[in-house]
This record gives sequence, C-alpha cells and structure tokens, in this order.
Amino acid sequence: MALYEDAAPSDSSASMTYYFTYFGLLLAAYLGRGGAEVRQVLYWSLLIALFVFSGFRYEVGCDWSGYLYNFLAPIESYADAFGRSESGHWSLIHFLHSVGLPYQYLNVATSAMFFLGLHVLARRQPDPLAFLALAFPILIINMPMSAIRQGAAIGFMCLAFSAFIDRRLVAYIVWILVGSLFHASILAFLVFAPFILGRFNIRNSITAALLAIPGAFGLLQTEAAQVAEQRYLMREVDAAGAAFRLGILSLTGLFFFWKIAPAWRRDFPYDYKLAAFGSWLMVAFFGLFFVSTVIGDRFGYYLIPIQLMIFSRIPYLVSLRNRQILAVAPYAGLTLVFVVWTQLSWHFNQCYIPYDIRFGAPVGLG
Repeated sequence: MALYEDAAPSDSSASMTYYFTYFGLLLAAYLGRGGAEVRQVLYWSLLIALFVFSGFRYEVGCDWSGYLYNFLAPIESYADAFGRSESGHWSLIHFLHSVGLPYQYLNVATSAMFFLGLHVLARRQPDPLAFLALAFPILIINMPMSAIRQGAAIGFMCLAFSAFIDRRLVAYIVWILVGSLFHASILAFLVFAPFILGRFNIRNSITAALLAIPGAFGLLQTEAAQVAEQRYLMREVDAAGAAFRLGILSLTGLFFFWKIAPAWRRDFPYDYKLAAFGSWLMVAFFGLFFVSTVIGDRFGYYLIPIQLMIFSRIPYLVSLRNRQILAVAPYAGLTLVFVVWTQLSWHFNQCYIPYDIRFGAPVGLG
C-alpha cells in the first residue's frame, strides 16, 4: 500500500480493466437473483476469476517490489524462518524456494488464503454474489492485490468470524494465531474472544479489556510494531484515502445501530452479536485516524468483512422499512468512492496501472 496519496488524474483507459471487472461483478450479482442454480454457477466462476485476477497479477500493487526483495532474501531453513517476525510469511517463502516456484506464487498462495476465508464468510450470507461484488473496490484491490501479508491475515480473520458465529471459541483463537504468523496486527482481535460464549455486557467488556492489555503490550514489542512506529508515527506519514475508508466504516456502524439493528436481531439472531460488536468497533476505530491514518486504516480493513455482511444483508431484512431503497445505498456509495479513487488518486495510478497478468513469467528487480 502507498503511504500517502496526492490528487492526480488517472489514465481513464488504463483503468478500464478494473471498471469492467467491477461492473461485471455488479451485473452478476443482479443476474444471480434469478435463481439458485444461476447464482451458484456465477458465484464459483467469479470467485475463481477474482483469485486468478489477484494471484497472477504481474508487477501490479504498491508492495510488489518490497515483497520481491523479501522473496530474494536468503532463508536457510524453516528454523531460520520461524526465528523471524511474522514467520508464516518467511516460511512460505522458504517453501517456495525449496520446491522451485517463482516469486509470483507468493502472491498466488496469499491470495488463496484470502479468498478461502472470504468464501467461507460469503457462503454464510443470503446473497454470496453481492458480498463478493461489494468486496472488490476496496478490500480486494487493497489487500490481496497489494498488502499480501495482511491480505492473508484477513482471510484467516474471516475464518475466525465464522467460528465466532458458530460459538467455537478454540477455533476462533486458533485462526487468529495462524493469521498472526502473517500479520501481527490481527492479534488485537483476541478481544472478541470473551464475547463468543457470553453476552456483550460490563463483565465481559472488563474481561476483554484485561485481555487486551497483554496483547497490546506484546504487539508493541514486535518488530512489525517498531517498524510501524518509525514509519507512521515518528515520520508522521499520512494516508489520505484512510479518511474515506474509515469514514465509510464509521458511518456503516452508526447506520447499523440507527436503522438496522432491531430488524437484524429479529431476522438473523444467530449472527447479530458479530454484526453488533463489529459495528461498535467500526465507530470506535475512527478514533485511530487521529493517532495515525495508516494505522487506523490497517486495523479498519479487518472490519470490512463485517461491513460487507451488513451491506449485502439489507435486502433480506424483511422487517426493515424501505429496505429496497436502503439496499441501493452501499452500491451507490462504493461505486462513487471507487470511481473518484481510480480517477484522482496518485496511489491508484502508480500502483495498479497498467494491469497485467502472467502465468509463470520470470520476475526480476529490473
């Protein structure tokens, strides 16, 4: 991901690949309402297509060169890999070296982790196609197509959210710990654990706060946290796009409690707790914007899957008044943000244009 964004016009013709992909997803989501069989075929086709689009991109994404340097770094053994911070990333690189696969397969592997988790959560929704389409303009482009370590962690976060819904405490913790092998920031979500089997009340909130203390302390001691402090706090690095992403998250959380929560509790009680707790965090995480836009943005990405649940569920909240009108708002809002971002963002123009896809092409530092 870029560390900052300047307003600069993007090449409209070069952006067409992303527009066609996004509007193709929207069209598929609309056509998928015609029947279960059509929806099933479209869903699997688009899930695989998005995985290929993300995993086999070539010289696309702001972190392409940075991860290439990681890939070329000498790693002597798995013991060496596990001696490093976020060791899953380095172990994966060592595995790819040992089987003779080129750098591109690092992106293929992390994209597979992301889309596996996204799929597990999407299939729990009444309209998985809508969930998938709404994920493209922000989550998919910024995570598995650029910040691949956190993209992998978000895949495991989706698996953890699924375990949360099923009240499987051990599975939830395990998926969080596995995700931390790729991006330590996911450990912050261990604070969800006390609410899996209990209610959102004062006692469990105190328990969560007590759990957060050693977790936060541990995170601050990691190499990744020290790098983040040097990059984002001491150098006062800014991320202009974070204001929009965190703003959309916060508005989603507020909208959930103002308009959606009662209908959700009646129509979908089994995952109301996750939606409600996630919405509280969406509102609270906006406060991180005033500490560091980049850090706030990084943590906010973990909540986007819950945001997608809320957006895609609106048409199915039968007790929600004006739900058909309200259901259009997420599509309109995300489309507007997507078009403005692709046309005015220096970040998008530098990192994602032109899009290229290659299978097994040699990669060098240039």
